[in-house]
Amino acid sequence: MTAWVLWAVLAVALAVGEIFTPGLFFLGPVALAAIAAGAVALGGLGAAVQLIVFIVGTVASLAVLRPIARAHIKIPPLLRTGTAALVGAKATVVQRVDAEGGRVRLAGEEWSARSYLEDQVLEPGTHVEVAKIEGATALVYE
Repeated sequence: MTAWVLWAVLAVALAVGEIFTPGLFFLGPVALAAIAAGAVALGGLGAAVQLIVFIVGTVASLAVLRPIARAHIKIPPLLRTGTAALVGAKATVVQRVDAEGGRVRLAGEEWSARSYLEDQVLEPGTHVEVAKIEGATALVYE
């Protein structure tokens, strides 16, 4: 088998590997270097030149392309939905909140609430944060 075919097979294998490792963008630039080495082999140059082209091409393509790709690949944060989305939200006490109960205005709605800290008492008008949701009750703290 000729050298350019081996480089082509290597380039295809690296490209397939890149497809199965999303987000890393490491094998794709190396596949480009294998294509360049294959082109050199197709031109009839020796194995040493092919290897040098592959190494230089790998370093150059990783140095140039990977930072560009990483800057454009933004994985969105996990989206919280339902009551999990309310954890950390701000609320306002509308009826005194203590360890036994109370009411807060949270996300435009009135919720039953308890203080997250057992000994904390929160008076109406106090701005609080939701620590946890238990059923239909928000556990809040100041």
